[in-house]
Amino acid sequence: MTSLPSPQQLRYLVALAEHGHFGRAATACAVTQSTLSSGIFALERQLDAALLERTGGKRPVFTPLGRELVGRARTALAALTALVETVDTARDPLTGPLRLGTIPTIGPFLLPRLMPRLRDTFPRLRLWLREDITDRLVESLDGGRLDLLLLALPCDCGDIESVTIAEDPFHVAMPPTHALAQMTEILPASLAGERLMLLEDGHCLRDHALSACGLPGAATSEEFAATSLHTLVQMVGGGLGLTLLPGIAVTGGVTAGANVATRPLVGAFGRRIALAWRARSPRAEEFRALVPAIAAALHGS
Repeated sequence: MTSLPSPQQLRYLVALAEHGHFGRAATACAVTQSTLSSGIFALERQLDAALLERTGGKRPVFTPLGRELVGRARTALAALTALVETVDTARDPLTGPLRLGTIPTIGPFLLPRLMPRLRDTFPRLRLWLREDITDRLVESLDGGRLDLLLLALPCDCGDIESVTIAEDPFHVAMPPTHALAQMTEILPASLAGERLMLLEDGHCLRDHALSACGLPGAATSEEFAATSLHTLVQMVGGGLGLTLLPGIAVTGGVTAGANVATRPLVGAFGRRIALAWRARSPRAEEFRALVPAIAAALHGS
């Protein structure tokens, strides 16, 4: 009978797949490169199967079987994490470390209001934060490196459970001298023919904005994609075009000091701010207990 892989061997395999480099994977696992390489080689011997192609190249190349096992390793590690979480939750819910991931179009505008509330409501909770784009946060959630996500729906987020906390409608941002700035609210048809500035690929807000811009004739400016909402606002203020901003960013002061006017976009255009965790997590009820505090921070109550 084939001996079972150790959790450490599975971590080595997943880290190598995620980082695509033996040195960086070893650093992520807090071991030497030779230790990581030996661990994966030992795993191959245990399974009597080649997981990596021995091509002599600098970047690891997984065999088809190796790629399949990376996915199964993530699932196995998440299950082990859930086992430990079950014990921790039963012992003392919402105490100790909690690893929260958030996207850049939510975190900077919500966390300053949320963190004081969480400290007051759950004084023994220690929150560790990571900000990144949705795809990488979901990958970290799947791999057990994060416990919770604050993200925007809809998204292709895999096997997660989520609870919607608030609707986040879009606002149109434009220079104050733009003709649309004379309106109190903007009809979608009014954006036809306007150049829309968007965040670069990888940001879910870009996808949500493009979805909202099933707006006939609206053109996007691909050569001027921005990496953050603050940069996007400055580009709009410089007269390069218009953009759509989420309401949480507008109320959070993203346009402060910029030569930009904002008006609400009429209709059901926007996104949903949600809290998400691994499907079937034993801590689901514990996580749901955070929702009132997050909702209060979002609404400023």
